[in-house]
Amino acid sequence: MPLLFLLVYAGWFLSEILLNRLLRSSGTDRPGADKHSLGLLWATLSGAIGLAVYLAEHHRWPVGPPRLVPGLGLALVVLGVGLRLLAVRSLGRFFTVDVTIREGHQLKTDGFYAHLRHPSYAASLLSFVGFGLSLNNWPALLLVTVATVAAFSYRIWVEEAVLAQQFGAAYATYQKRTKRLIPAIY
Repeated sequence: MPLLFLLVYAGWFLSEILLNRLLRSSGTDRPGADKHSLGLLWATLSGAIGLAVYLAEHHRWPVGPPRLVPGLGLALVVLGVGLRLLAVRSLGRFFTVDVTIREGHQLKTDGFYAHLRHPSYAASLLSFVGFGLSLNNWPALLLVTVATVAAFSYRIWVEEAVLAQQFGAAYATYQKRTKRLIPAIY
């Protein structure tokens, strides 16, 4: 695997580790709202990545041209990481890696959040699809995509229940005019 790919993957992983270490809920936040979704997310996605790499190394089912598809995939990883960090920054002090409600929590409905309820997850999905493409292997791409959508779907279900409880009718109205994860689709 080319050094550039390894550096991009390492930067992506490091960005997630830093978010995980620096942006956790605190003692003043609502406890127990996460329902272990963060651990499930990490376990599911780690397993999917490992299995995808195994599939790509042991079976040749290319998605497309060997220079074009992996390069496109790597570009999507970088784009996804950048968009995720922008979404995190946009949410500001209300962003945590575990589902919680912070003191003084406000419902964010502008910027990225005017179009998607979960732009950070959408950006991560883009990175995972990019990762699957960078492996240039159909089963690896499908595995990573399905695992990511499944893990994020559970996480979104947990998060939206907490947000609906906290913001009531305002959140229901927001849900009606936005999509969860994929613009104009889901």
